[in-house]
Amino acid sequence: MPVTSARLAQHHAELGDAFYDVVAPATFPQTILRFRNRPWAARIGLDGLTDDAWIAHFGRFTPLPGSFPKPLALRYHGHQFHSYNPDLGDGRGFLFAQAYDLGDGRLLDLATKGSGRTPWSRAGDGRLTLKGGVREILATSQLEALGVNTSKTFSLIETGEALERGDEPSPTRSAVLVRLSHSHIRIGSFQRFLALDEPENIRTLMDHTIRLHMPAAWREDSQERAVAFLEEVRRRVARTGAQWMAAGFVHGVLNTDNINVTGESFDYGPWRFAPVNDPAFTAAYFDTQGLYSFGRQPEALFWNLSRLAECLTPFAAPERLETALKQFGPNLQDAFADALLARLGLARTDEAATHRFVAAFWGFLGRSGAPFERTFFDWYGGLASERRAAASPSAALYASEAFAPVRASLEAMTAREAGRLAHPYFAGADPCTLLIDEVEALWAPIAEGDDWSALHAKLAAIESMAEAYGTGVAPLAACAD
Repeated sequence: MPVTSARLAQHHAELGDAFYDVVAPATFPQTILRFRNRPWAARIGLDGLTDDAWIAHFGRFTPLPGSFPKPLALRYHGHQFHSYNPDLGDGRGFLFAQAYDLGDGRLLDLATKGSGRTPWSRAGDGRLTLKGGVREILATSQLEALGVNTSKTFSLIETGEALERGDEPSPTRSAVLVRLSHSHIRIGSFQRFLALDEPENIRTLMDHTIRLHMPAAWREDSQERAVAFLEEVRRRVARTGAQWMAAGFVHGVLNTDNINVTGESFDYGPWRFAPVNDPAFTAAYFDTQGLYSFGRQPEALFWNLSRLAECLTPFAAPERLETALKQFGPNLQDAFADALLARLGLARTDEAATHRFVAAFWGFLGRSGAPFERTFFDWYGGLASERRAAASPSAALYASEAFAPVRASLEAMTAREAGRLAHPYFAGADPCTLLIDEVEALWAPIAEGDDWSALHAKLAAIESMAEAYGTGVAPLAACAD
């Protein structure tokens, strides 16, 4: 089967069998291709695969020549809602292959969800519902369009099994998903070796991660290397958390096994987008204490980073690690300003003016109850969109005294690329949103009549939004410029 121009690898196998289990994929009664990510397939050189070859690799998991001969289920522990669980690991997924991004040269993992039982499945069946796969396509597509550093849903194949689930109508349809992410090495991957008192394996994992994913963090001295590693993970995690906040996104399950050290947002379960800027908005029905609510996500990420710092104490003095952690707040604040301005198509100005604008805009969203995504849509480009905003359903809010500080602070802001407002997306009446009722409405025709047209229309709308914002997947030709 042709693999076109892909540069495939199997670096994770170099770690040795203390880090993973070699596993076999499930055999499915059907393999119906429901989604393939063509832009990202091109970025890693797999766009030349026929549909049959695609299904063979990503539904039956025929090895990609040059990558792993057999899949690897990764081992890790983790805190789940602050309770330590030593019985985790890839229980319904595995690392199938690794490939290089032909645009920027970075290594990417192709990992699965719903590919069958592993030694870490416990009482689970190792499967994924089709609805869960559709939700992940939507989450990753919308987040990528909103400028969030997210994993990419690469493939979704329906597998023809009837699954029993307690939290949704059963039996329900099954699927297997493949995602792209720069790593699936989690904070929980390090925690496992701390719990097992295997500091040399912590060092091995740290050095492997630095070598492949963050070479600028390499230091010859082991203490300096551990501190530089923590600092780099801190910066990346702070950036992702800031981008979630600017996107109005609630991940829902910020356990340490769901935070990877390369900083992508991944593993989407009960996620939601907030309709308004409500810090108490919670995604997961089982998060009864609001531990991972919208406004507490930065706190959760800092707590998780503190657990990573604990894993590095064999190599660095605690006070050095604590000092490194203290920069999380400034990193988050700076990344949040960047994310908010990017969402509004505004350029950074002097720090005082930027701070005033960010505080005024975010404060207005919180106090006014203005619709989250509409407000960003209405004011994209700043005062260049004043007439558009005046025609919005939220126009009365923008004319109120509550908005006056925002309007005043916008005087000092300039558009990054004013020409983007000419995109047809901004001529539309409404922004592209993905609130929970919309997600359920997209799923209903698939469940009732195998009608995928509404989903395809939504993905087209998300693609249009990404084009308007300039957040779509850059073609290889553009990467080479």
